[in-house]
Amino acid sequence: MKRLNFWRRDLGVQLLALYLLFVLPVVVAALIFDAAASAQLERDVKAADLALGRAIALETDAFLQQAMSAVSEFAAMPEVRSADSDQLAPLFVTAMAARPDINLFYFLDDKGTMVYHAPTGPGSTVGQDFSFRQYFKDARVTDGPVVSTGRISPTTGQPVTTVVHRVLNERGQFAGVVATNLALERLSETLAEVAAQDGSAGSDPIISIIDAGGQVIAHPDPQQLLSDAYTGLPGLKTLRGALPASQIAADSSGREWLYSYVPISGADWIVAVQRPTEVAFASPRAFHNGLLLAMGVFVVGGLFFWMMLSRRVIGPLEQLAEFSRTVGRRDDRPRSAYRGPDLTHTLARADQMGHLTRALKRMEESIERRFTELATLLETSRATSSSLDADEVIDTILEQVQRLMEVNTCALAALDEREKVLRIRASRGLSEEYARDLRIDPHDPRSPSMRAIASGRPVQVSDIETDASFEPFRDRARREGYRSLLAVPLHAPHIGPAALLVYRRDPHVFSHDEVELIWNFANHAAIALENAVLYSRTDEQLQEQTRVLESVMQSMNDGLILHDPGGRILFFNRRFAEAMDATPADLEGRPLDQIRREMLARVIDPAAFEAALSAALEGRGPRSFEFSVLRSGRRRDLRAHVFDVIDEDGNPIGHGELFQDITRYREVDRMKSALISTASHELRTPLASIKGYASTLLQDDVEWDAVSVRQFVQVISDEADRLTQLVDDLLDVSRIEAGTLRLHWTEQRLPDVIARALAQVKDPAGHTVTTDVPLDLPPLRLDARRIEVVVRNLVENAVKYSPPGSAARIQAERRDGHVQVTVTDEGPGVAPEHRDRIFDRFYRADDGYTRASGGAGLGLAICKGFVEAHGGSIRLEDSERGASFTFTLPMAGGDGEA
Repeated sequence: MKRLNFWRRDLGVQLLALYLLFVLPVVVAALIFDAAASAQLERDVKAADLALGRAIALETDAFLQQAMSAVSEFAAMPEVRSADSDQLAPLFVTAMAARPDINLFYFLDDKGTMVYHAPTGPGSTVGQDFSFRQYFKDARVTDGPVVSTGRISPTTGQPVTTVVHRVLNERGQFAGVVATNLALERLSETLAEVAAQDGSAGSDPIISIIDAGGQVIAHPDPQQLLSDAYTGLPGLKTLRGALPASQIAADSSGREWLYSYVPISGADWIVAVQRPTEVAFASPRAFHNGLLLAMGVFVVGGLFFWMMLSRRVIGPLEQLAEFSRTVGRRDDRPRSAYRGPDLTHTLARADQMGHLTRALKRMEESIERRFTELATLLETSRATSSSLDADEVIDTILEQVQRLMEVNTCALAALDEREKVLRIRASRGLSEEYARDLRIDPHDPRSPSMRAIASGRPVQVSDIETDASFEPFRDRARREGYRSLLAVPLHAPHIGPAALLVYRRDPHVFSHDEVELIWNFANHAAIALENAVLYSRTDEQLQEQTRVLESVMQSMNDGLILHDPGGRILFFNRRFAEAMDATPADLEGRPLDQIRREMLARVIDPAAFEAALSAALEGRGPRSFEFSVLRSGRRRDLRAHVFDVIDEDGNPIGHGELFQDITRYREVDRMKSALISTASHELRTPLASIKGYASTLLQDDVEWDAVSVRQFVQVISDEADRLTQLVDDLLDVSRIEAGTLRLHWTEQRLPDVIARALAQVKDPAGHTVTTDVPLDLPPLRLDARRIEVVVRNLVENAVKYSPPGSAARIQAERRDGHVQVTVTDEGPGVAPEHRDRIFDRFYRADDGYTRASGGAGLGLAICKGFVEAHGGSIRLEDSERGASFTFTLPMAGGDGEA
């Protein structure tokens, strides 16, 4: 029922149905007839080409049969069987005269040697061996005549095909073959004449004959003779067993051809007839095109009638019906989404439909204007209340003023706090130069903008050319190209003086409704600016507080990271990034899990760290714990403190982790322990010796001889020297650490300094110390006593940690502006885990040698301080055996403190 009502209500659908019922059957019948007729005409063309091919095949077959009969007769003649050239000559000459299409008769003996051929000139192949020819081989085993493939005759130099028959002597034995060469050029000329008779001017078919080997042996174009037919005739090879046949195919240039193939059964040859499809099917295609043209005229005529009916009657009626439904209707879609009918042509018509259209259009314009004003104001209100971006809201307001008031130019002028003038803050339609250069003096009473701001009411200039108050600004207005303007003040306490300006290019008196509407827009602009100012002030305060807080956290000496319960990182400072051997940019955006994995890779005991951290985060264990990491190859001691991050209501919103580097404190503790150990051991031992021997000497009940007394006093003196050396070492270390070490610079020869240092070495085990110091080294400016201490300490270490009787070696050489001194030994060397800290004060490698030899762990630290004070460097070299210490001294010394 709904479909029936639809058909009844829509006149256009009814007329379209009648039109289709008339046109469609005619078009379908014409298409069916065209398809059937075209197919029949194409079949007729193919049949005609096949008939032509059959006629040529029959004629060619007759031609071949004559040649076959001739060689068969010759093979039975006694003259030929005798193989006597004298008897063959008259016989072959007579046959040549009777057959102009044959250019050679010849006889080959049983070995394939040419016995005789006619004609005898111009070249002769008599005596040549032709047993390699395929036709000779085929004739030996074939009773009847044999037809060869095409070739160039070596006798005549012309393209030929050979008909050959074997010859038997009187005893029935193979005596040779008699053969005749058929001139292929004659056959080609015959095909060209047949093609010219069969085709019209410019449409001659191309006829060719192909032999059993796939060669072209007859063709109108002499250049095609003996070419490969399979490459030029598509499908011939696959169709050879199913002939006669026709097919359509394209050549290498893309042109379509009709190919027809007919077999010549007597010689396994094929006649090929080809012609372009545009020529072969010219008649069917002309018929098809003519029918299509007639159908096109019929359809176009019907469409023209339908178009005129639709354009003049149905279309305007549908437009008016659609237009009447949209007038006064609104839904949730924006007004720009409406695409009403275009009534331009209908409005211009002078008939009844034009009158009706104009009446509806006037009604629609009146309603639309009211709706547009309301919608625009609502949109402006939403933009003002939903956005804090004042520039975006103002630009929206200006766009709506421009669209609603149908003006090209509008702008908003506001006070520039820096220049203390009103400038264009946003504009639409103003030139860039005008908007950039406009300056309005807040104290200028002639400016329409300032008059509106001062009075609190809109001010308009209906024509700048006639308004006397606008005379100072007339040239500027002429350059910009406006004739009238309206200035509406913006009322807001925090933005300063501002005005909304509307320009027109023609003289215009703004109506009361227009002024009220623009004033509404001005109020919305004032609200937007007011909100932006208040938000900016609040935002600045928040940003300042945030910057201060972030600066405080970034200035901390401890690493800090904050994250929410979901594992999202909220903040980390640069100290935390340094603890990860990274920059803040490297860690930015990484998830907490990835950073945890990188931390675990640096922790010395990952399992203990992970357990302690999990317990602290979950509240199951202490909130503070200590762990150690490897950073840049060195051990660092850290203390972690986990705390909860809560909001202002006391609700937890995440966790914070504070990482404090306590390596220095641990080193101080170790130094204290080392110092106490040194005081308790290195001081106690010599004091005990001194006390013991002194007490022994003071005993009254024993009378000591002079030798014993001297030995006891010597021990007391040695132990006192040992105490003095230890105190001196402690003082030197303290001066190096405090930076108060003073050097006494003198010019010294390095061999002399090394010799004096070796004289002070104490070596109770009797090691051998060899020196390799060039005597031509230039004198150096240095503190001789300090460098002697360096050499003595290095040599004493070398002999102390080497097996008894082993050797130590001192080498010196000049290198890159420095003198390099190397002390090597044959001891166990320095283990890899001690190499980085071997020059630290109070540090001693814990092995058998160090425990047996004793010491405070200050010797190498003092060496490092003295060498660096001279501007040199000291290092532990890689060595396959023993330890090798190298220090350098600059060739040019200096004066002062180090």
